[in-house]
Amino acid sequence: MNLRRPVWALYALIVGLALHNVVMALLWRAGVRGVALTAVAAWKDVLLLVALVLVVRARGGLPFKGTLTDWLALAFGALVVLYGVLPQSWLGGGATHKGVLYAARHDLLPVGAYFLGRGLDLTEAERARLCRIVLAVAAFVAVFGLIDVYAVPLSWWRPVGGWFHDQLGLQYFGLSDLPENFVYNAGNGVVFRRLTSTFLSPLATSYLMVVALFFVPLRRRWGPPLALLLFAALLLTHTRSALLALAGGLVLLALVRRSSRPLLYAVLVAAIGFAFVKTYDHIGPRTHFTHAELVKQEENAKQHRGVSNDPTAVNEASTSEHWHALREGVHTVVHHPWGFGLGNSGVTAVRTHIKPKAGESTYTELGVELGLLGALVFVAWSLSLLRVTLVRRPWLGAAFAAVLFLGLQTDVIGVPWIAVTVWALAADS
Repeated sequence: MNLRRPVWALYALIVGLALHNVVMALLWRAGVRGVALTAVAAWKDVLLLVALVLVVRARGGLPFKGTLTDWLALAFGALVVLYGVLPQSWLGGGATHKGVLYAARHDLLPVGAYFLGRGLDLTEAERARLCRIVLAVAAFVAVFGLIDVYAVPLSWWRPVGGWFHDQLGLQYFGLSDLPENFVYNAGNGVVFRRLTSTFLSPLATSYLMVVALFFVPLRRRWGPPLALLLFAALLLTHTRSALLALAGGLVLLALVRRSSRPLLYAVLVAAIGFAFVKTYDHIGPRTHFTHAELVKQEENAKQHRGVSNDPTAVNEASTSEHWHALREGVHTVVHHPWGFGLGNSGVTAVRTHIKPKAGESTYTELGVELGLLGALVFVAWSLSLLRVTLVRRPWLGAAFAAVLFLGLQTDVIGVPWIAVTVWALAADS
């Protein structure tokens, strides 16, 4: 174990973060709860912090090379710290001390990963090994998810809902405390499984698949079968934004490389993705609500009349919800441009029983917490990093661009695997 260059920590984070949710949920089910489980769950934060300390100690300071991207990363991190210490009463926020700490950890995670990636100075052999680990993890997550969605009944997972409700403090309704997006509700009591795999989330799983698909070397003999496995898993997550992000990333890759092959793949992804989503209620793995869940679903349907169950319709329930959340978030940031302080948006606010000022979009959540300036600095940092990555490693840059696109409608840095893996590898590009 090399303590001067803790590349091993990045290996452990790439593997461990993919397994984190399912392991924590199973530990909760086995009786490890409360403070004990919180301490166990902190392994990822401790490991990243230790790795950063080792890098700083070995280099005699922060791995800062004075580039524009470095300065923007440092500026964003400084804004997070500043807004973490400013009194909430000055900003109009209402976050608790716990919420501020949760939000600081959330916002600083990609910053820590970035400087870890900068400080490791990976060799080509190490970088290739990390890419293979990403692919191995993605393959495992895909296989686990495919087996689960077809062979493991939803009833097995229902007791795990207590981990979300009791341990994390997340209030979900209509599916025995499991997240509502654990399944695809086609309406009228007809419900289908979505591939959630080890992340216990179709969204997080789909984001991993999108990133990993850009890592697949299609010229290798095992490349096409692996790509088909990952794409099949992506389809079964029933995550339309991820399919759009994959197609968009491929178009960008085609433009950067001036090659028509990625463009052809983008067309295939769009066509197959549209057909699969459109026909999911005919080919998807069927499951069932319990009687109590069905009652709650019917009550919820009465409150949301006028929305469509067609996943390709503009007024589809989930699409309408995402657009509404994005519009409201933008409106809040524009009319309160100095921000409310850390802990006032997204899942952090929900966990600490504070009404979120914005939710879902990475950019509006950051704007609510760090003000318009904080959101713009994050965007500038991300675009600067994207520009550098596209020039040096176009396939990684395309994956990073897909992640940034996903950030429009979801808290993408709230998925630790994405925040750590993508930002660390992009920083080293």
